Order: sequence, then C-alpha cells, then structure tokens
Amino acid sequence: MFFAVKLKTMNTLNIMNRSFLLILACTSGVLLTPSCSKSSKTVSETTGWSYNDPKWGGYEKVDYKGQDTGPNLVLVEGGTFTMGLSQEDVMYEWNAVPRRVTVTSFYMDETEVSNREYRFYTEWLGKTFGGTYPEVLIDALPDTLVWLDELSYNEPMAEQYFRYPSYDDYPVVGVSHVQATEFCKWRTDRVNETRLIRQGVLNPNLEQKDQDNFNTGSYLVGQYEGNVRKNVKDLATGESRPVKIEDGILLPGYRLPTEAEWEYAAYALKGNLIPGDENISAGRTYSWSGNTVRYGKRDKYQGAILANFKKGSGDYMGIAGKLNDNAAGPGPVRAYLPNDFGLYNMSGNVGEWVMDVYRPMTSSALRDEENHDLNPFRGSKFTKMVKDEDGRPVEKDSMGRLRYEFYTKEELANRTNVRTNDATNYRDGDEYSEVTYDTDVHTLISNKSRVYKGGSWADRAYWLSPGTRRFMDEDQTSRAIGFRCAMNRLGGATGNNTPDGNTFQVKSKRPVRR
Repeated sequence: MFFAVKLKTMNTLNIMNRSFLLILACTSGVLLTPSCSKSSKTVSETTGWSYNDPKWGGYEKVDYKGQDTGPNLVLVEGGTFTMGLSQEDVMYEWNAVPRRVTVTSFYMDETEVSNREYRFYTEWLGKTFGGTYPEVLIDALPDTLVWLDELSYNEPMAEQYFRYPSYDDYPVVGVSHVQATEFCKWRTDRVNETRLIRQGVLNPNLEQKDQDNFNTGSYLVGQYEGNVRKNVKDLATGESRPVKIEDGILLPGYRLPTEAEWEYAAYALKGNLIPGDENISAGRTYSWSGNTVRYGKRDKYQGAILANFKKGSGDYMGIAGKLNDNAAGPGPVRAYLPNDFGLYNMSGNVGEWVMDVYRPMTSSALRDEENHDLNPFRGSKFTKMVKDEDGRPVEKDSMGRLRYEFYTKEELANRTNVRTNDATNYRDGDEYSEVTYDTDVHTLISNKSRVYKGGSWADRAYWLSPGTRRFMDEDQTSRAIGFRCAMNRLGGATGNNTPDGNTFQVKSKRPVRR
C-alpha cells in the first residue's frame, strides 16, 4: 500500500516536472518535443501556457470564425470617399462642403424598417410593459397624424397606413429620432436573446415582464438569468456559466448610422477602380451610376424611374397607364433598384434619420482639421456604467437596463485625446462669434437638431443626392421620414473572416556563403 502511494506521488512529480520543462522549452524557443508547434493554436504565444485546458487553469481561447451578419444587415466594406455635395449647392446653405474622410467597415440594414417590423416592436412593448408601464408603449407609437393636411384628403392614410396589412412592407413613418434610437436598443436585445436561444443556452421566455426582460448589458453583468436551458462550460471551475462577451456569441448593438456611414453606403462607390490604383475613378450624383434618375441600359427596363420621388409640381407618380415611379406616397421597402452594396432606397422613398447632431459648420471643421477624418461624427457623449462603492454595477432600471452617467470633467482632465464629456458643440462656429445656438432666438438649430438624409417620395430629385442634408428636432416627426439601423463591424474589414492588415507569403532565400 505504501509502495503504491509512493509510486503515484513520484508519477505526479514527474508529470509536473515534464510540464515545467515543456513550458520552459516553448518559451525559450528550444523545441524538446513536437507538442510545442503542433499545439500552437491552443498555447499562449508569450508564455507557452496551455489554453482551454482545466489542468492549466482553464484559460480560454475561442476558435472564433468572425462576426456573424445580423438579421437584414449587409456588410458595407469601409474606405475613403469625398463626403459632401456632389452637385451645385442650389440652396446656398454651404452646410456640406466636400472633404475627404474614411469610414471603417460596418453593417447597414438592407431596407428601411417596415410597418410590420415596427408593429412587432410595439406589440412586444405592450405585452411586456403594458400592464405596469403603459406609457412605454404610448411613447413608442408612431405619430399617425403626420398624414393630416388642411387642403388634402389624407385621413385614410392616418387611420390605415401603420396597421393595415396592405402597408406591412412599407417603411414606417411618423417616428421621431428618439423613437428610432429606442427601437435600435430593443432590437439589439431581441437579436441577442434569439442567438442565445438558438445556441441552446436559453429557452424562449414568453412571460417577460417589466424589469425581468432580456437585456444584453444586464445579462452580461449577471443581473438577468432568464429561462436557462444549458449554460456553457466553465473550463476554469468545471461548472457552467452564462455566456460572456469573450465567447463571441453576442452581437454588438444595433444603432442609427452616422451621417458619414449613411452617405458612404448610399454612394456605394465600390469596384470602380483601375487595378493597382487607389483613387475612385468617378463620383456619383445619386446612389446609382450616372447623372440621371432613369435606368439607362438598353433592355426592357430602359427609361424606368430608379427611385420614388416627386418629379414636378403635383406629379408624384405620373399618368394612368404609364406611371413613372408607381407610388404616390411611400413604396415597399424592397422596391426600386438596390445600389452596389445591395441597399434599397438610399435615394428616395423616405428620408432617413442618422445619429448626428446638425451643425452647418461641421463639414468646414472636418476639412480644416485632419484629426477627425476617420469615422467623423457630431454628437459624442462619453458615459460610463454606474457602479457602487465595491465597483459592481448598480441595480438595473425599471425597463431592465443598466444605468449610465457622464464621465466627470475631473476624470477627463488629464487625457490627451478628449477633454469634454459632451462634444455636441465642439467647433460648431460659436467660437468665432458671440452668437450661440439658442433656438427661436438666433436660430432654429439646437442640440436637439438631428440630421436626416436621402430624400423622399415628397421631395424633388435634388434631395436624392446622398450629399444633401437637412435637419429636424429629435422629438419631431414627418410622413416623409423613416429610418434603418446599422451595426459596428468588429475585426477584419473585408468580411471574409480574414484579419486586418496585409499578409505576405514570401519565399526567403538563404544567404550564399562566399
């Protein structure tokens, strides 16, 4: 008995010694056994410590294949382009001066958000919050009265457009910037909840109420458990745990696109390059090639109108028997020709909200200062999660979301990259005069002013150009404005699961000794 115990102890020591020698060999570059090179994918490159092995502490390295494409999204490969007006500034506003910028790769909705999808949102809110917080649903409903007009008979549209199934696939309108932003937050949680269900981590929870509903942030910090089916294995403890962000299962948040992203995606200037040349060979007036609103190829579609817009005074769709764009008001979200990124109605149909706060001086500020020409955006507000004295997130709010607060000026005081927690007014022209953006005093522009892009069924062709821009307050609505969502692309820019950066496989030649 004593001999067996002693032998077992010696074997254990031998295993430990061999393990130590293996670490030493891998980290020192001395190859003692083939296991160093064969297990390179599961061994730390800097320490030789084994990943995904409970005997080595269970430190995990995910076999990650790249970011999945979320529902209805299209990958827009980033690049440089000339942002701003591509035609004469007939409005003489000088608020879109051309300047060269770069946007990184991102995802964009293939279509505008439809009535059916927005109704799904409101129905979910009613089921989840309607009993306790009916105002949540009321605040999310579109403003159907946007259709009313003193000298037009549009009451049927006010009563039917949002709910009647004939308009299910038409873009939702009457939605404010605030409402569109809330929809994006809700969509993030529903998509990530769906992914956990399809991964077998959660069961569908049809009884979510009030604070107890799936929220991505709350789930990640342990403030939502849900109807668990089978959590993932924790290699460090041998037990199970919820999914964490490092697993790569949950997607980044849906959001409105920035103005630069939206404009870049609308122009869709891809593939127009001379081999070996990085310069864009031609700009565009609209979101399709050519400077006309009609289809130019010699086939059965030749001469067809390419977008839904107002051709002239009183002309929304042409004459009976020969309708030009075939829609008096909004048309279906997948009508008309998609652009070269596969995006529908980036010119015409309905205008679309973007994230940016409106300032006419933004384009000049970008042109004069090179520091802001990568992913330009006006409206940054820098916040952090609210935590208790022990450093843990405080209890989520009544809608199940985590709480956030601004970084203080003291926290940002010693930073070199940013000094303010709210950059809305950064270089907006106030520094050059005593006039400030006081709404209804000096200007109609305020910190609530948000950009919308793209032109609509009610606009002339000029506004169909992606470089044009207009604004409206974030809590106002229009029958000619809808929205689509975007999402960050994390990792490789091209979307084919290759990492960033050029890689070369060059055969090296041994130096010849003389």
